[in-house]
Amino acid sequence: MSERLQLHTSPHLAPELSTPRLMADVNIALIPVVLASIYFFGISAILVIAACVAGAMLTEWRLTAERPRGLALRDNSALLTGVLLGLTLPPGLPLWMAFVGGVVSISLGKTIWGGMGHNLFNPALVGRAFLQAAFPVPLTTWVPQGTGFLDIHSSTFALPLMRGTVDGVSAATPLAGMKFENEVPEFLGLLSGNTSGAIGETSALLLMLCGAWLLYRRAFDWRIPFSILTTAFLLSGVLHLIWPQTSPAPWNMILSGGMLLGAIFMATDPVSSPLAPKAAWIFGAGIGILVILIRLYGGLPEGMMYSILLMNAATPLLERSMQSRIFGRGKAA
Repeated sequence: MSERLQLHTSPHLAPELSTPRLMADVNIALIPVVLASIYFFGISAILVIAACVAGAMLTEWRLTAERPRGLALRDNSALLTGVLLGLTLPPGLPLWMAFVGGVVSISLGKTIWGGMGHNLFNPALVGRAFLQAAFPVPLTTWVPQGTGFLDIHSSTFALPLMRGTVDGVSAATPLAGMKFENEVPEFLGLLSGNTSGAIGETSALLLMLCGAWLLYRRAFDWRIPFSILTTAFLLSGVLHLIWPQTSPAPWNMILSGGMLLGAIFMATDPVSSPLAPKAAWIFGAGIGILVILIRLYGGLPEGMMYSILLMNAATPLLERSMQSRIFGRGKAA
């Protein structure tokens, strides 16, 4: 019995890590975060996330050049972009704004750069930055937890370009309380998620557990979140020792706001973050420094989004200047 000789181009070994598997791992890791957001904020949270996912996936389906159109949705990247965007938004945001954010994330954050693997910036944060610039008031209006699972905020179904009635009670986030009112948030509240804020910026303990699972699955470069959190902790610790009245404690900086969500799920995007080890350290350290400076001296209490986008812009420079030496070759003369 003769066997037919088969010729193939390299590489001859199929890697275990693929784009669909990577996206699936991150989506699975986000399931507990989504469930926790529904528990804390009720049905309004899942409606906002669903609107973001619908805008992202519909835009991916419509703008893709592949045939059939649905083929581009199989890598789950559009689904992940929509979920991440939704987790960064207030639970009372009008659904039409969330949908527009999903459209912008894919169109301006991904497709305009050439599609999957070519975007310079994190697509979900591009959509979030657009919404922040276009609708600053709804993006900085927070609602308290515990309003009831089936209670829908009055602004959720507001018509496009129209405002819904203002909710009777609003709540400040821990970052806003620390920055504008010198309030010290409860440590256990930050760990458990018993705070106001964006949909996915609640339980710090849950975010760390999900990040540990992704690290076990080798879904991201550990250097990036480690350098972000270490740099932010050290810098905020030094400033807290010098100016304790105006600089919050480092553990409050790490556990509040979008620090953990951004460090674990957004800064580690393999497309918009550097791959070289040395560049990854500097990339993470830059984010950690910027987010502390923006939080303390900027006009907004949060700075994680802008810090990641600014370092995304520096990624090509870091990659070119800090490439690892090719194995077997000496230093250039």
